Amino acid sequence: MRSGGKGAGAGKAGGRGAGAGPGRGGRTPASAGPKGKRPSHDARRSARAATRPVREEAEIRTEPTRNPKPHHPAPRAAGPRKPAPKPSPKPAAPRKAPISDAPTRAEVKAETAQVLATGVQQLVVTADENEMRIDRFLESRFPQLSFSHIQRIVRKGELRVNGKRADSKDRLEEGQTVRIPPLKLEPNAERPRSAKADEDTIGFLRSITLYEDDDVMVLNKPAGLAVQGGSGTTRHVDQMLEVLTDKSGQKPRLVHRLDKDTAGCLVIAKSRFAAATLAKTFRSRSARKVYWALVAGVPRVRQGRISTYLAREEAYDGDQRMAVAKHGEDGAMHAVTYYAVVETAAQKLGWLSLKPVTGRTHQLRAHAAHIGHPIVGDPKYFNIQNWELPGGIQNKLHLLARRIVVPHPRGKGTIDVSAPLPPHMRQSWNLLGFEDERYDPIVDAPDA
Repeated sequence: MRSGGKGAGAGKAGGRGAGAGPGRGGRTPASAGPKGKRPSHDARRSARAATRPVREEAEIRTEPTRNPKPHHPAPRAAGPRKPAPKPSPKPAAPRKAPISDAPTRAEVKAETAQVLATGVQQLVVTADENEMRIDRFLESRFPQLSFSHIQRIVRKGELRVNGKRADSKDRLEEGQTVRIPPLKLEPNAERPRSAKADEDTIGFLRSITLYEDDDVMVLNKPAGLAVQGGSGTTRHVDQMLEVLTDKSGQKPRLVHRLDKDTAGCLVIAKSRFAAATLAKTFRSRSARKVYWALVAGVPRVRQGRISTYLAREEAYDGDQRMAVAKHGEDGAMHAVTYYAVVETAAQKLGWLSLKPVTGRTHQLRAHAAHIGHPIVGDPKYFNIQNWELPGGIQNKLHLLARRIVVPHPRGKGTIDVSAPLPPHMRQSWNLLGFEDERYDPIVDAPDA
């Protein structure tokens, strides 16, 4: 009977190897019976059902390993799926060029303080260099240049401002172009700065400060310390002022100069405004300067005025000095100095108080020699033959920038500062019995 055959096959569905009787459409697996015999339809369905839970369990067990995050696929629409079009990127807005500030003076100096041996350079005058003399401009931009080298390129007409031939005493204006000829410079070997060295420099500057406020400093410059750098000069005031640069990058600035061997009052501007104002004060001769000097002999006229023209000349040894010149000579500049005898020592030495009206290079030293009473210890201008230095007096330049009187750049009254005698002059004053507290007759001399 058919029903019995199905029942017998169904009862053995759990065992795939059990032989099912010959039934309708049945297949026998190759491992279960004679070749060509197939199990019944119910047996095959039961076998698939028995194995399905095992396969689904394996898929669940391995799913976290393939992808730890649950995946929820979106229902697929009929037909081939087209990729969603990517949104086209919006065109970036054009970037505005940053507004760059003008280069700082330090950046300009760093750029131009390289060896220029191959061609001509065009330099633009910055705001800080406005109204600066051309020779000072070159000294500032190229500290390695000697003074004689600067004068030589000016004399030859190689230096031009806006295409025109320039003179060393001409003053520059912001925005002008200065043509610099090919130069062969000695590169500056900059030493690495240390915090300890900076602290020592700051301490030294504080120790020689006679006056200071937010805009102005007045230093008591020692004899032998250069104000600016030059050939072979590695330590000078201008370099020391670097350690006082403030957070905004402003460095204190020199507004006038003293010779290396001259001691005394040196005015420093702490801001750009003060520098510009004080520069105009010195150019307009509104600053009153008093110097003390020890000279050979005693002038016959106790108070007088020295008025000459001075021009630079080159000595036989290649050194530079100022000499009395005639009006109209090349490079000749008018120079005026008032003097007064304060005290004397046996007509052999005289204490002079000097008041320069103009501010020429080496003016006081050249004028003292011109009237026959050169300053003691002056290696350039002492021209008395067979003159012996009195015992106990050091052979150093006896010249002191004793006093400076200038209007405050912000209108806060007047700055009036005096410097003490340097050690070598103090020794001479004590030896000669001079009293530095005596009344100074030069204070009543004219200012022009």
